Amino acid sequence: MKATLSEGRGQVRESIELVVRYLKQETLTPLKSILKYVGFGLGGAVFVGIGTMLVLLGILRLLQTETGSSFTGDLSWLPYLITLVIGAVVVAVSLMLGRKRKTSKL
Repeated sequence: MKATLSEGRGQVRESIELVVRYLKQETLTPLKSILKYVGFGLGGAVFVGIGTMLVLLGILRLLQTETGSSFTGDLSWLPYLITLVIGAVVVAVSLMLGRKRKTSKL
């Protein structure tokens, strides 16, 4: 009787270990690879965002300094408006491209 009881416990232990290994293989391994791609995507998004902000800042400074006396006095706010409109266009184009890609994959 003892031999069959210890064999049964061994089989239960092996079954539990098999289930644990299977769960790790089927959940953790794919999750790690997905997180790697998400990390690269987030890193790329941060760098693109910073680059876009620097380009917009450059456009603002270009309008303020290289246009002579066009935007002085009462029109000193106009370079900010132009930069804001350019930024809004960039955001709108980005959103349209993002939606277009999502629907095309379906």
